[in-house]
Amino acid sequence: MADSLVTVRSFYQGDVTHERFSMILPNPKDPTLTRAVQGTDHTGAVQNLRVVEERPLTIYLNSQEIVTAMTIGDHPEYLAIGFLRNQMMLRDDDEITVAEYDEELQVVVVRTARKTSYEEKMRKKTRTSGCAVGTVFGDMMEGLDGLTLPNAELRSSWLYALSHQINTMPSLYLEAGAIHGTVLCQKDKPLIYMEDVGRHNAVDKVAGWMFQTGCTASDKILYTTGRLTSEMVIKTAHMGIPVLASRSGFTAWGVEIAQQLNMTLIGRMRGKRFLCLSGQDRIVLDVDPETIPDESRASRRSGAA
Repeated sequence: MADSLVTVRSFYQGDVTHERFSMILPNPKDPTLTRAVQGTDHTGAVQNLRVVEERPLTIYLNSQEIVTAMTIGDHPEYLAIGFLRNQMMLRDDDEITVAEYDEELQVVVVRTARKTSYEEKMRKKTRTSGCAVGTVFGDMMEGLDGLTLPNAELRSSWLYALSHQINTMPSLYLEAGAIHGTVLCQKDKPLIYMEDVGRHNAVDKVAGWMFQTGCTASDKILYTTGRLTSEMVIKTAHMGIPVLASRSGFTAWGVEIAQQLNMTLIGRMRGKRFLCLSGQDRIVLDVDPETIPDESRASRRSGAA
């Protein structure tokens, strides 16, 4: 199910070093991710459409069962590794000896060289605000004390370019709706695009990919179709990414945490408009918004429609 690990390379352009990866995009034509159904519309006419699949995935860390998540089923190893990393159950220096997916049992087992035990941590559970209702363990603010995010540059021209590219990419959202997307970007280039029924799952898939490939976070932008809530800010901070952007709006706690961490938090990013509520000092306004075309209705997407 999951892609083989991506080899991380570098190439040089002037004085700037860029990471190059084989890009991962959603596959809206994968028959395992959607199901054909028939219904009746408001006029009584029969309508045939495809709807997103939703299936359980149980995650184990070594011999301990951690959680069962509802997911569309693609990239299960990345989802498991990213979830464990964002819950601080995997350390930066952990060696993953195997990440094995059993499709029949719908189980992922992540094994590490380090012995692990998180019984006490698992007694504390917080239901997240994600559409598919996620769970986080322990103190949500764990690991954020003293965290300093990189002071990376962010150009408004990159945001406009990314918005256009992401809105025109093939996706399950355009095929069936009812899904969220998360895109890892470097400057004005999308690198990895993950989708799932819950925005937290989509972010965890990106985190798992970053952990496995050794992708650096200091110069990255994380784009999500979901709301900018506390959980989204915290996950992005744990990943070490200094910029989080979305088409959607904010929650007060999400903004407060982003300000504490000096994370650049950008919402309502549509067409020529965006709103920054934290980390404004990173932004270089290098393009006149009036030169940016208005966003057509046909290209508009906001997650989980």
